[in-house]
Parts: sequence; C-alpha cells; structure tokens
Amino acid sequence: MTAVSEQAPAEVTEDSTPLNRKRIIVVGTVAAVLIAAAGVTAWVYGGDVPRGTRVLGLDLGGKSRSEAERALAEGFGAKVSAPAKIDLDGEPVTLQPAEIGLSLDVTRTVSKAMKGHPTIVGERSVDPVMQLDRAKLETALRDQLDPEKVTLKKPALTYAGLKPELTYPAPGEGLDPAQAATAVSTAWPLGETAKVPLVQVAATTDAAQLDALAKDLAEPAVAAPVTINVAGKSFTLTPAAIAKGLIFRSDDAGLLTPTIDAKKLHTAAAKEFAKVEKAPTEAAIKLVKGKPKISAGTPGDLVDLTALAPALLAVLRDPAPRELDATLSKQDSDVTAASLTKLGVKEKVSTFTTNFTGGASSPRSQNIMTVARAVDGAVVQPGATFSLNGHTGERDYAAGYQDAPVIVGGKLEPGVGGGASQFTTTLFNAAYYAGLQDVEHKPHSFYFSRYPAVIESTIFYPTLDLKFKNTTPYGIFVDTSYTSSSVTVTMWSTKIYDSVKTVYGPRRNTTSPPTVHREPGPKCITSSGLPGFTQDAWRVIRKDGKEIERKKFTWRYDPEPRFICGEEPE
Repeated sequence: MTAVSEQAPAEVTEDSTPLNRKRIIVVGTVAAVLIAAAGVTAWVYGGDVPRGTRVLGLDLGGKSRSEAERALAEGFGAKVSAPAKIDLDGEPVTLQPAEIGLSLDVTRTVSKAMKGHPTIVGERSVDPVMQLDRAKLETALRDQLDPEKVTLKKPALTYAGLKPELTYPAPGEGLDPAQAATAVSTAWPLGETAKVPLVQVAATTDAAQLDALAKDLAEPAVAAPVTINVAGKSFTLTPAAIAKGLIFRSDDAGLLTPTIDAKKLHTAAAKEFAKVEKAPTEAAIKLVKGKPKISAGTPGDLVDLTALAPALLAVLRDPAPRELDATLSKQDSDVTAASLTKLGVKEKVSTFTTNFTGGASSPRSQNIMTVARAVDGAVVQPGATFSLNGHTGERDYAAGYQDAPVIVGGKLEPGVGGGASQFTTTLFNAAYYAGLQDVEHKPHSFYFSRYPAVIESTIFYPTLDLKFKNTTPYGIFVDTSYTSSSVTVTMWSTKIYDSVKTVYGPRRNTTSPPTVHREPGPKCITSSGLPGFTQDAWRVIRKDGKEIERKKFTWRYDPEPRFICGEEPE
C-alpha cells in the first residue's frame, strides 16, 4: 500500500511569474529606501537642537535642551571670570565681568539655538545671547576715559539771581554707549579685545529743547513764591529760594533734567522751614567719669522733602498763586548713636598740654580758651582731614576773640586772635602723638620756650592752617580742657600703636638776636630777644614690637630781635 501525503500541493498564482518577482524586488527596494530615509530624518531631527548647530565653537546639535545647556555652561566655564579687554580710543582698559554685569545667558542662547533648521552637510553658527549692564559699562568706561578727549559740549541751565542763564550744546567727540555695549558683548565671549573708539556725538538735549525748558519751567518757576501748608501752619518758598533749589542736571550724553535739590532748597529757606519744623538733636560722645560715653540723640519733626520735591517741581510751571500741602515726618539726625558706636572711640590714644602766663582774664588767655571751646567734642571720621581754620572759621571779634600779641612781618604786634597758635601747637602735638598724618602745619618763625622745638605750629586765617588726616580705621574724638595757666588736648579712639615718640638732633647754626629799636606806640611790643637755630626731630612710631615709621621734621628759627620801643641812642 502506498502512503498518501496530507499536505496540499502548492498553489500557483500570478505573483509567481518573473514580472511580478521584479515588482516585488522594486517594492522591497523602495520600502528599504523609505525606511532608511525615515532613519536619517529621525537622526537629523533628533534632539531639541537641530543638527549642525554650533555656539562659540561648541557642537550642540542633536542635544536635548538640558544637555545643550549643560554642555554650553561647561564649555564656557573657564571664560566666565576672564576680564573684558577693551581698546578705549587707543588706551587699554580691563574690566571684570562682575563690575559691568557681563555674562553669557545660557538659557536664552540655547532657546535661540533651538530655532532654525538642521543641516546634514556643513554647520550653522548661532551667536550667543549676552547679559550686560549698559549703565555700569558706561560708568566704568567714562571713569577710565581722559576727559580732555571728550569735546562734546553739554547744555547747562543755571540762575544768575532770578535770571536763567543758558549754555548751548555743541557736537563733539564722545562715547557711544550703545556701540560700546555691542563691541564688548561681541568680543568678550570670543576672548578678543573690544574696540571702543570715540565718535562724533550730539547732546541729547538740543538748543531748541533748552530754550523751551527755560521758557516753560525756569522762568515761571521764579516768577512767584510758593506757599507750603504743613499741619495747620504755613511757610513761604521765595523765588530766590526756589532758584537755589531748582537744579538742571546734565548727564554725560547731554540730557538736561530738572530736579529739586532738597538739601539746597532747605538750606536756602532754612528760616522758613524752621517755622514748622522741630530739629533733631545729634547723638554725641561725652566723657563720663573719665570714659567716653555715647548719648543718644532725639528725632525731630521735619518736612518730608522726599514727597515735597516732586510735588514742588510739578507746580513751578503754574502761575501765581501757588500752594502745596506737605507733611512732617520723624527724622533722626545724620549723627546717630549707632554711627558713633561704629567709630570705636573707647580709650585715650594721646594727650598734650602747654602752659601759658597772664592768668585766665588776659586777652591772650581768653583767646586760647575760646578756640579750645570751639574744637571741644570734634569728631574726625576715618579717612577724613581735620582743618582748624575750616572748623572754627575766621577768629575775629564777632566770634569772641580779642587783641593779643601776634607775629606780623617778623614783629610782635597786637592782633585779633593772638594766642590761638598756643592752642594750635597743643592740637598739633596731640595729633602727632596719636600717629595721625601731618597734612599742613608751619612752625613759628621765632622759637618760644613754652613750645617743643620743631614740633609746634602757628596759624593765621586764612593763609596758614593746621590740618591732619585720620589714617586709622577708627574715629577720633577730640577733647579739650583748660585752666588759668594751661590748655590740654586729648584724643580718644582705639589704640593701634605701641608708642609714638620724638628723637631730637642737636641744635646747630645758632645765631644771636639783634637789637631793633621801634617807634613807640600801641603797635610796639618789647621783647628780650632769643637766639635762632636749626634743629631736626624724628617721629618714631612702633607697632607690634617693630618700628614702622621714622619721619624727619626740620625747622630753622630766626633769631627773635630784642625789640626796644624808642629811638636808638646816638
């Protein structure tokens, strides 16, 4: 018996013909091409950033947003702190990125890179998005710029009394802030030097606008007073006071802007403001039981100038009558207990005393006491320079000074304020032994035994002054006191030196005093005469066990003549 298979015989169809087999091959090929094309397309368009995209030389193509941001941040990382190099009209300038707000905005740069089309062949370069504080850049560049190179003439508007005076602008060489910002933003990320030349510029406020500002504001502003109502009271701002307070400021681009300078306005109308105000009292340093103690000040009720200034500016264009409401605000003095505490005034750092004759009632002694009272309690801030003439003003009769002997043209004559030099010498020595910087002083032309040789000083308003600078990081509190025969100046602060001493050299080139006969009269003052000589003195300062300064002072004293009031005998 023969076995029969259960598998059906193969069915022959049209597709099995040679022509159809060719069709199958073509279709298969097309499908393969389409599949391949789909793969290429997927590759080209893969990621958030199109293929072929580069930023600052970095290939960001095909990366997701987060990958691109990370790659850009890491790739640029070493350049973040690199200084910006600038050629400012031929002068090299280097600026730190932080001082001008310069940085790469990674997020916005990647967002910009994500826009656009991919490229299979070649690449597309995307400029980075930079952050830059244009105002800070402009300020930094102008600080470095030689002002003589800037020939732009800026407009100005001031008052001569109540009459506006105009200075018209004129074009000239100047800085173009927009051009500078573009140059720096472009060059810095590439590590290149930004070229910032001066260019021809015109003032923002032109001549026509200046004329309009004068006609529309400057003239009507001072045409009538302004009444200010405050808490049931009122005071008047006169045209003269308004002219002092209304300021027209021009920026570096020549933009003229009107504003109220509240401080100048308040000073110009101080008596009027006083009608409604209660002034604050300053905090002060006082000596209590031989130790410095800070007494708190009290706040005052002052016109709120911050609110008044813009309101006043708004009504100055209006015709009379003009009236404004203002408010009072509690305000502390500029000198507060907190500001004084920061000065570190806690211990005695120097003291010096000089003696005088004549008793407390003599004109010379009275002058010494008057100037001592004027200086008592003075505070010299760190880095500040103290001027005795500046502190006391002119020492005249109106200030309470009397006639006493002074040196005029090499002669002793009565003069207002005589004796002030005794206090000046005392103050100079206190500053000298506190280790403060000598800025200006001049010893007497004659030697007086009541003063230390060389280390002493005269004064004469306004040509001769005593100035010293507080070079310490702490404040200096000046305490003065006197008796009927002495004056003392003590300086309080935080002690920073181990010692301050004087080392003298010998006197040399001694000369004998001549005898001079003078015409008798009120201007003639007799004297016994003193020899002249030259001497050196060194201030020696020690700190932390080491000598840190040895400064030489040298002075030549003229011989003081033996003055005789009367004709020379024949």
